[in-house]
Amino acid sequence: MPGQHDDWTRVNAPHHTPEEPAAAALDAGPPAGPSTADARRRRRRWPLVAMVAVLALAVTGGAVAVVDQARKTVTLDVDGTTTTVTTFAGSVEGLLDEEGLRLSERDLVVPAQDGVLRDGAEVVVRYGRQLTIQTDGEERDVWVTALDADEALRTLAERGTEATLVPTRSGDRATLPLRLDAHEPVALVVGGEETVVPDGGIGLRAILAEAEVALDGDDRIHVERRAAGELGAPTVAVVVQRVAVEEVAETHRVPFETETRTDPDRYADQGTAVEQEGKDGERTVVHRVTTVDGKEESREQVSDEVTTEPVTEVLVKGTKERPEPEPEPEPEPAPERSSSSSSSSSGSSGGSVPTGDVWAALAQCESGGNPATNTGNGYYGMYQFSLSTWQSVGGTGLPSDASAAEQTKRAQILQARAGWGQWPHCAAKLGLL
Repeated sequence: MPGQHDDWTRVNAPHHTPEEPAAAALDAGPPAGPSTADARRRRRRWPLVAMVAVLALAVTGGAVAVVDQARKTVTLDVDGTTTTVTTFAGSVEGLLDEEGLRLSERDLVVPAQDGVLRDGAEVVVRYGRQLTIQTDGEERDVWVTALDADEALRTLAERGTEATLVPTRSGDRATLPLRLDAHEPVALVVGGEETVVPDGGIGLRAILAEAEVALDGDDRIHVERRAAGELGAPTVAVVVQRVAVEEVAETHRVPFETETRTDPDRYADQGTAVEQEGKDGERTVVHRVTTVDGKEESREQVSDEVTTEPVTEVLVKGTKERPEPEPEPEPEPAPERSSSSSSSSSGSSGGSVPTGDVWAALAQCESGGNPATNTGNGYYGMYQFSLSTWQSVGGTGLPSDASAAEQTKRAQILQARAGWGQWPHCAAKLGLL
């Protein structure tokens, strides 16, 4: 069994499971035993251990007398619980055996177990416990003989190691093999909300149970030490971070493409027609988003795929040349008639093709004289041609796209064929009917 330790922790020691101490369960608080006012006031500081000398009487006449076998009253401090013990043990080891305290090589005893036990001595026992600490984002295991988490973290900080304690997790339970603060309150921070637990010595599991804090598999928990803002304020905090992981889908537009095809049976002057309407597609991107206490911590892309294919727009363009229209036959001269007969004939059949201001007046009446008129009701241009009538007199494309001269030419052809009745309202208004 080793002698007095000069440190409270052993780092990276080989894994070893010490014998279960005779005290109560490690996470349930201090070991069982009497709790007096003096014991509650006793702090973490161990007493100074005086040098122990073995005193023996001289051997006379074959008789031997040993003073360390006398009755003694000593103080026994086991993990902060102090009792007064009367014993005839001559050594520290003998006292521990009497008290049923079984120790391992990782436990700490002051004075050393092979030391002589004297009346009035104080024997301090600290059980070794394995803890997981986190420093700079990395975890490692250490063995400690600290009284509580406050002492362990404070000692680490004094030696330049800023660390937190990571409890052992089992499903929705978290345990720590030592008390949080043997004599002071501790802070409990859950999801960013802080409360104060008056008794920090009841153990982590009891603190979470009393506060009705349930943990799920994603939640994080650690124990940290903080500077006290005022006298009596907690220096140890249990921090529970609520972690949520969910998959978030986002959709993005996938633009459609346009394809133009040629049609040898379609006239080139007919322009481009839409054979198939284009339609945008949709792309879905899924991220796994992790939030801690309601704030996003990380985002990882899980998938990216086109969930709706776009539809290509298809345009058709003609390549066929339209033949030139056949020339109109010259009108036969009207037979000579009297002026009254001629006037009557003109009023009924349209007579000869007028020129000059008559066509301008007709265009003004039909469309306001605008060659590009497109009323949207199927009639186009200065003389309000329908598309079929326009094509019947040799017109191509839309009448409203043709020049004013071209439109007048086609109107004159139509009048020569069918008379002024093609424009019944305006022709009557102008006295042509």
